[in-house]
Amino acid sequence: MSNRELIVLGTASQAPTRSRNHNGYLLRWDGTGLLFDPGEGTQRQMIHARVSAHDIDRICLTHFHGDHCLGVPGVVQRLSLDRVRRPVHAHYPASGAGFFRSLRYASAFDEVVDLQERPIEREGVIATGPFGTLEAVRLDHRIETFGYRLVEPDGRRMVPERLARYGVRGAAVGQLQREQVLRTEAGQVTLEQVSELRPGQRFGFVMDTRLCDGVFAIAEGADLLAIESTFLDEDARLADEYRHLTAAQAARVAAECGVRTLVLTHFSQRYSDPQRFHDEAAAVFDGQVVVAEDLQRIPVPKRG
Repeated sequence: MSNRELIVLGTASQAPTRSRNHNGYLLRWDGTGLLFDPGEGTQRQMIHARVSAHDIDRICLTHFHGDHCLGVPGVVQRLSLDRVRRPVHAHYPASGAGFFRSLRYASAFDEVVDLQERPIEREGVIATGPFGTLEAVRLDHRIETFGYRLVEPDGRRMVPERLARYGVRGAAVGQLQREQVLRTEAGQVTLEQVSELRPGQRFGFVMDTRLCDGVFAIAEGADLLAIESTFLDEDARLADEYRHLTAAQAARVAAECGVRTLVLTHFSQRYSDPQRFHDEAAAVFDGQVVVAEDLQRIPVPKRG
């Protein structure tokens, strides 16, 4: 099992279908689990996907339309039912604080989990941790909406041949990593001399928006971009009217921003053939295109 993967719990837009549940996406990033936009039915989809409440460290809502948040009551109550002991953080647009409170306490239950609300007032870094930084970026929808970007800091990879050349071995390797400089009998060795840059990985999450600067900011350099493609380009006028994206627009973003794997999702029930989304995107973007299906697991691509 990949330590970094997107588990797709639902891929429908406004109305679910026989084969597509409302939205829901769990990003597993090493030891951290981020649940994005749990729509109605998410708790049951978690069971089908073998996702536990204990896998959730953060709940991230882009906005308060029902297909992106009506699963919150079940998820919150499941966190308490399963007695998740560590704090769980909830991020959402601050303008929807009343909605979140209503969802959180939609019915009577014994609240055990320490759910810490983190309303988003403005763009920028909203959390840091072993995963790096989690950023919120404003999007252009009919109500206040934020997308999310996870950015892992750059690191360095030790190169065995260079270590051997400078005679650095055993415990000295760890010391050099910690202190950046190592003094040896042969002279001084720096970390840069025996290692190479390892760029951090990035994940982007874009829902319910028309094209705007925020979409491109989230997608920039993403190894994996999950992005709504509610409409096909033949309905671009409708997409703009309702402030959504087409598959071609999502692919254009991916192509311009250097995305490695493009995950299309949030499909309108008006379309019955998912292959059309793939073909439309592939005509614009020459990277990997995934037309998301419910319960699919999509690995974050390995470092280049």
